[in-house]
Amino acid sequence: MQVILLERVAKLGQMGDVVDVKPGFARNFLLPQGKALTASKANIAGFEAQKAQLEANNLETKKEAEALAEKLDGQQFIVIRSASDAGALYGSVTPRDAADVATEGGFTVDKKQVILNAPIKYLGLHTVSVKLHPEVEASIDLNVARSEEEAELQASGKSIQELAAEAEAEAEFEIAELFDDIGSAASDDDDEAPVAEVASEEE
Repeated sequence: MQVILLERVAKLGQMGDVVDVKPGFARNFLLPQGKALTASKANIAGFEAQKAQLEANNLETKKEAEALAEKLDGQQFIVIRSASDAGALYGSVTPRDAADVATEGGFTVDKKQVILNAPIKYLGLHTVSVKLHPEVEASIDLNVARSEEEAELQASGKSIQELAAEAEAEAEFEIAELFDDIGSAASDDDDEAPVAEVASEEE
């Protein structure tokens, strides 16, 4: 099926290109979203008549998108989630979650603009693309952690595995210290034991 593109579509072509696509893709995505028209003579003629206006609109929205991309690119947003000690999330972080935290951070982002190849299922820093316009993209970092404190540590460059290893080493050290204390307390008891026996004999 032939369509005429009303905007740049990745892997298909630029605005004004007449391209062959599968009928299902045209009917379910390109046509309902206003990204293309069926390539009839009337539609092609109509596009040519409106081309200058469409290009002007495209440039305007592209400029707005570029201005937003400049501010948004490289921003880091914290997403608090429950997870196992190994760092696996109970659930996952979706495009909606990414859009929500970006919007809370003062940026207008729609979940449809967030590009996630697969849902995020582990704690850590994840770079995500945000398509602000057919020709403009920005990258944001999602800092997925169990707490604000953990997010800060991750932001400073520590992975959840390193944090877990540190916590384990600390726990082992504390246990070792505890055993040392118990050991020294026991030896104190040994020293005192004969005195206690003597006292009981006197009674």
